[in-house]
Amino acid sequence: MIKGIAHIGIAVNNVENGRSLFQKIFSKKSSDPEYFGELKFSFVPFGNAHVELLESTSAEGVIKKFIDKKGEGVHHISLEVDDIQAEVNEMRAKGVRFVSENPYFNAHKDLVIFIHPKSTPGILVELIQHFKREQE
Repeated sequence: MIKGIAHIGIAVNNVENGRSLFQKIFSKKSSDPEYFGELKFSFVPFGNAHVELLESTSAEGVIKKFIDKKGEGVHHISLEVDDIQAEVNEMRAKGVRFVSENPYFNAHKDLVIFIHPKSTPGILVELIQHFKREQE
C-alpha cells in the first residue's frame, strides 16, 4: 500500500546553496550533507515529508546529466510503501515499467526502486520502503 509522499528529490548544482534556501523557506534545519556513490545529498523536512537535495560529485553522474539536460529542479517524487515487492508485483501486472529489475538498498538501508518515466507522464517516481524507521 502506498502510504504517502516520502520526499521530493531536487537536482541542484550545489547542496549547500540548496540547504540555505530551503532552510529559509521552510524554517527547518536540514540534515548534514551525506555522500553515496556519485551523490552528495541532504534532506530538509516539511510537513510529513522532506525535500532531498541531490548534487552530483561526478562529471558523468546521473544528476549532472539531468541538470545539463533539464537544469536544476525536480528530479523525482518518492512514495513510501509498506511492502515494496508487493507494490512492484502489482504495478508490473498493470504494465508499469521500472528502471531496474529489482528493488535495492539506498544509502540509508531502505529498499527503493524507480518507476520508469515512460510509465508515467515523464515523471521519475521512486518507491521506498523504510526499514530503519519502522524498527525505531
